[in-house]
Amino acid sequence: MTSPARIGFVPPPYPYDRLDAFIALANLHEGGVVDLSIGTPCDPPIDSVIEALSNSGAERGYPPSIGSEALRRSIARWIARRFSVDVPTSCIAACIGSKEFVATTPQYLHLRTPDRDTVLYPAISYPTYEMGATLAGLRSVAVPADARGNLDLSGISPSDRGRALMLWVNSPSNPTGQLDDLGAAAAWGHQYGIPVFSDECYAEFTWDSAPQSILQHGLDGVVAVHSLSKRSNLAGVRVGFYSGDAELVDYLKEVRKHAGFMVPGPAQAAGIVALDDDEHVRVQRNRYRSRLETMSRVLSKWADCDVPMPAGGFYLWFAVADAWQFTERLARQGGALVSPGDFYGAEGSGFVRVAVVQPDSCLEMVARRLGVE
Repeated sequence: MTSPARIGFVPPPYPYDRLDAFIALANLHEGGVVDLSIGTPCDPPIDSVIEALSNSGAERGYPPSIGSEALRRSIARWIARRFSVDVPTSCIAACIGSKEFVATTPQYLHLRTPDRDTVLYPAISYPTYEMGATLAGLRSVAVPADARGNLDLSGISPSDRGRALMLWVNSPSNPTGQLDDLGAAAAWGHQYGIPVFSDECYAEFTWDSAPQSILQHGLDGVVAVHSLSKRSNLAGVRVGFYSGDAELVDYLKEVRKHAGFMVPGPAQAAGIVALDDDEHVRVQRNRYRSRLETMSRVLSKWADCDVPMPAGGFYLWFAVADAWQFTERLARQGGALVSPGDFYGAEGSGFVRVAVVQPDSCLEMVARRLGVE
């Protein structure tokens, strides 16, 4: 008897490709679509960063996979300024933006600990946490939030905890803007011997408190992941880094070295300049704060619903009766494209995410289309 053929992995549709029909609707407006769906920065990097990118002379040779010593020293200085934590450069390494790190790390950790097969991640979150587990052939278990909006770590079953390879936390959250209790996550990881990986790519954009990092609760058992994409408008240059537990960082450095992961030399040179300059981040913070306030006001009036300001990040996240219907209506009437919340997990299905990543003139154009003064 012939065994049934095994079906291999078929990539699901990329979430944002599902918005193509709404792009056509939005483009019917004079001036075209105003894309508020993807968190792609629109503002220019500072001139000194472009100068470093253009004239580093680093394009000829292979760059260090872990990041140049100069880049890692710059990262250490930034961590010390932002979080008042001293991290040795031996506990810091570069990655090609943060998304590839999120997507590939479960595979590498599973090679290190093959008897653990489960990735824990926030139930409402960036889709790549779950996809990283899928691409590694692992289980993924979504962790819901508690009444305060923090991960309900007490709700993780003993069975899932016993199989857990790693826990992802994300603060400020994409998409909700929630600031999680990173100290509680670190303590939970220590208690059960589970590495905690903290995605902190929006740490520079917290609105009612100082920037936070899991590294403030010690390096043991934790790894913080950061990116220059948002803070410095360098999404296309792909400079990220991870830091924390010496053993975990050292292991990942060595595995990634064998896989040939390298941030290009010119990008590393640009990253040094960006990390050493805090003023441009202050300017960008002010831009995003203003845009969040503008779109919160506009959408609250137009949709007659509560569109609250987030605690962090540059996304508005708010409840609606029907997210896909809201998305279509906003495309038709305002020419703006936003993201239905189910892109970020089943628990997000009653919400919409708006990324304020377009210039003020475009946001004002949306307001005029919607008839909001």
